[in-house]
Amino acid sequence: MPADDEEYWPHDEYGIETDQNLADYWAGQYGFEPTGDRSEPPYVINVGLSHSERGLKAIKDGRVDIGNASAPAASELPNASQSTLDSLVDHVVAVDGQPIVVSREIYDSGVTSLTGDELKKIYKKEITNWSEVGGPDKEIRTIGRLEGSGTATAFRANLYGDPEAPIKPDDRKGMNQQVKQLVEQSDNAIAYLALAFVDPDGPVPPVALELDGTTYEYGKNLGATGYPLSRDLHCYTWEDTSKKEAAFIDMLLSEFGQETFVADNHYFTLPENRRATQLRRLPSQN
Repeated sequence: MPADDEEYWPHDEYGIETDQNLADYWAGQYGFEPTGDRSEPPYVINVGLSHSERGLKAIKDGRVDIGNASAPAASELPNASQSTLDSLVDHVVAVDGQPIVVSREIYDSGVTSLTGDELKKIYKKEITNWSEVGGPDKEIRTIGRLEGSGTATAFRANLYGDPEAPIKPDDRKGMNQQVKQLVEQSDNAIAYLALAFVDPDGPVPPVALELDGTTYEYGKNLGATGYPLSRDLHCYTWEDTSKKEAAFIDMLLSEFGQETFVADNHYFTLPENRRATQLRRLPSQN
């Protein structure tokens, strides 16, 4: 982003006083020479889309520099050796409060909340009809993520206490976008989604979840430490964190990055003490 494009790079609001382009500024913190040219950044970053397990395997195989994951590496790679896990350097950059969503028809019929026990039974096929939880006489269509998805791993680990808990979704999809579309096209579905894909007034409304006497609701307290379906969002590097990798992660962890790339995408920013801890994990700036 060019320095004068303050709609997207409002640096003066975050204690950053510079006339440099965004890439020049952050790369320059780690000794890279600014180019001053919008079309030629100090170094090139390519971003690809995959789920967590693939991202972690790609970094292990040397195909990427940073592997993003929405579950811890130990959960995503249960068969990995300890040396492999020790080689993965974990940088937590945000928190996701994973809501439970249902088809609009189910929500409008009165199913606006579930208990944790009901949710567990629904995904284990012990509850199979919406009438059993105060809804219409319709079969429940459960939707989950593919094996290897960090969202799926986090859901099982947080709800059942086991990242490999045996659940039986009727359908599995690889991406949050696909899950959202399937729920929207159904009149009897339930799913778990990343927070960024949920609109309370849209076709896949979130339901409240009651656990241990506390009701967790979208827009209120899904970021609370007691909400079991919250999970950290990670950027992993391999064996060490290079200056290039650090410049990119530093940008995400900055006040600017947390507001622009985390909060603006409907994730929860890191509390100040956690953000400071993660910044200390990066190599020193020049």
